[in-house]
Amino acid sequence: MADDNKKLNHDEEASPLLHHQQPKSAEQQPTQQELFHLWTADGVPMAHGSVMGQPIPRSPWNSNVCACLGQSDHFCSSDLEVCLLGSVAPCVLYGSNVERLGSNNPGTFANHCLHYSGLYVIGNSCCGWNCLAPWFSYPSRTAIRRRFNLEGSCEALNRSCGCCGSFLEDEAQREQCELACDFATHFFCHACALCQEGRELRRRMPHPGFNAQPVLVMIPPAEQAMGRGA
Repeated sequence: MADDNKKLNHDEEASPLLHHQQPKSAEQQPTQQELFHLWTADGVPMAHGSVMGQPIPRSPWNSNVCACLGQSDHFCSSDLEVCLLGSVAPCVLYGSNVERLGSNNPGTFANHCLHYSGLYVIGNSCCGWNCLAPWFSYPSRTAIRRRFNLEGSCEALNRSCGCCGSFLEDEAQREQCELACDFATHFFCHACALCQEGRELRRRMPHPGFNAQPVLVMIPPAEQAMGRGA
C-alpha cells in the first residue's frame, strides 16, 4: 500500500499539467537585480528594450510643415478645412488648436482667439504683416510637441542631415534649441505651422464638443380632457 502511494505521488509530480519547480540552491537563486531585468511591468521580456533609464524615442509629426493640402487618407477633407482656416482666419484655427489642448478649460477658444485677433490687427496695421501674433502663439507648438513626444526641429535636422548633433547631448540645451526652433517656425512660417499643428491635433484628439454627454429631456404628456359631446 505504501508503495502504491509513493507511485501515485511520483506520477502527480511528473504530470506536465502541474506547475512544479525544482528547489534551487542559494548559488542558483537569481538575485533581485536579475529578476528586475527579466520582465517589465507589462509582461514583456526585457530583451525588447529597457524601461528605466532609457529615453522614450520621439516620433515624427504626422505631416510636415509644407503639407498644407493634406494627405491621401480619410482626413483629407479635414486637412483642406485646416488649410482654409490657416489662410483666411488663422485666429479661428489657433483658437481651435488651443481648445483641443485645453479641453477642460471653458472659454479657451474665445480668450485665445480674441488675443490673437488683436495682435494680428495691430501687426498688420503697424508693420504691414502678422509679426506680433507668432510671439503669442508659438507656445502652443511647444505644448503639442511635449504632450505627444514629437520630434523637434533640431532632432529632425540631425536625423535627416546629421547637423545639430552637439545640441542633442544635453537635455536642457536641446530643449532650449527646440524652443528657439518653435518660435522661428511660427515667426517665419506662421500659417503653415498653425496648419501642421491643426492636422496633428485632429488626428490625435477629438474636439471637446464631441465628448459631450447626451442629455435626456423628459417631455410630460399633454393634458387630456374628455369630450362633452359624447
